[in-house]
Amino acid sequence: MTEIRGSTLAVKLFHTRAFAWLWAVLRVWLGWQWLHSGWGKLFNPAWMDGGSALQGFLSRATVVPETGRPPVVYDWYRSFLQALLDGGHYTWFAKLVVFGEILVGIGLILGAFTAIAAFFGAVMNISFMLAGTASTNPVLFTASILLMVAWKVAGWYGVDRWLLYEVGTPWQPGRTLARLFRRDKTQPQVG
Repeated sequence: MTEIRGSTLAVKLFHTRAFAWLWAVLRVWLGWQWLHSGWGKLFNPAWMDGGSALQGFLSRATVVPETGRPPVVYDWYRSFLQALLDGGHYTWFAKLVVFGEILVGIGLILGAFTAIAAFFGAVMNISFMLAGTASTNPVLFTASILLMVAWKVAGWYGVDRWLLYEVGTPWQPGRTLARLFRRDKTQPQVG
């Protein structure tokens, strides 16, 4: 089996604590962007009472002008947005966006499950970009991808420093999960 190794800089940047401070700065900045965005929507009736803000956005995004290009380039995504609009799903989807933004922001600021929070932030960014909104989304998306790649150290100056040790990862159970799923050798096994 051949092992392909990364460059020394990549290993140092993404796998050692030497650059944990850099990821902490990026993580908190990105978390603030999400928290600030969601918090502003939380007390806005256009988002929380019926979702009229999202309804207006979807209406503008799904319209196909007679001349020029539509905001949503991909027909499959326009159909998805149109289904949200036609089915009245924007009423609950608006709240999902608001609470998603707030939770991603809090997770990133605290450094709790950093890669998962960054992943869901990236999903929202790509969704907004597919809907024809550029704004800051490409920058935020790129920051999310970098945090996902640096997941091992991105939360070092945050809750992940202890949380990942306790909970673990999909391929290595943490201390708490190992205790929960450890078989007691003194009890007879059934089956």
